[in-house]
Amino acid sequence: MAPDSNPPRLPVTCVSVIVPAWNEEQGLPACLRSIGAGQPGVEVLLSDGGSTDRTREIAAEHGARVIISPIRQRAAQLDLAVQQARGDVLLFLHADTVLPAGWLAELRKLLDADAGVVGGAFCRRFDHPSLWLRWTSALADWRGRIWGCFLGDQAMFIRSSVFWSLGGFRPLDRCEDLDLSLRMARIGRTRMIGRPVLSSGRRFLPRGPFRQTWADFATAWRFISHQPPEEALTDTAALGPKGVALRRRAPAAVL
Repeated sequence: MAPDSNPPRLPVTCVSVIVPAWNEEQGLPACLRSIGAGQPGVEVLLSDGGSTDRTREIAAEHGARVIISPIRQRAAQLDLAVQQARGDVLLFLHADTVLPAGWLAELRKLLDADAGVVGGAFCRRFDHPSLWLRWTSALADWRGRIWGCFLGDQAMFIRSSVFWSLGGFRPLDRCEDLDLSLRMARIGRTRMIGRPVLSSGRRFLPRGPFRQTWADFATAWRFISHQPPEEALTDTAALGPKGVALRRRAPAAVL
């Protein structure tokens, strides 16, 4: 169900930053420091998929609430954390991605200025010297602004009421971020924040930036080409107040 065309303009009071993780002890400290846990109006939840390193301990040391997922799948881990989130805005952040200074003020400014904006994402850059990746990042900026098509390493955000009206993340092994962004763009306006996040280029190392980018593109294209009908993505009439995620997920343990 689409949001009211003239929703009340309520200020953002709390942003829930949700970080899915599995054995992320190397990059996690920088990610969590960039969030700034403890500042007013921010809560941090780390949804752990069974880490065997110090991921959980590091998260707790940085003020994050740790949720243990019985399923190691990013969509499942995110949905479990959202069930316990208190924010009126949800921000999904990869554990190897760093938010820019002043991110909270930028986000609040954007959403408080226009109640019709249902969500969006940040621009993104990589900590990799590849000129190819600089070009693809610029292309992702253009794609997001034109089509509202975002990926998880762009620190996607969405109003929590909109998230649950869409039924949360679908239980996909990949492209759950792309799927949510496309559904979000169908029901309201999305925007991008120009101050970029910095994402790790580690996944480009084994195959190289060019080959990995084309593999990612092929995966996304296959997903978009085989999406189910519109009504299958947005029909939540039979769901409870917390959406489909409550029906399909096992309870989470919280540390």
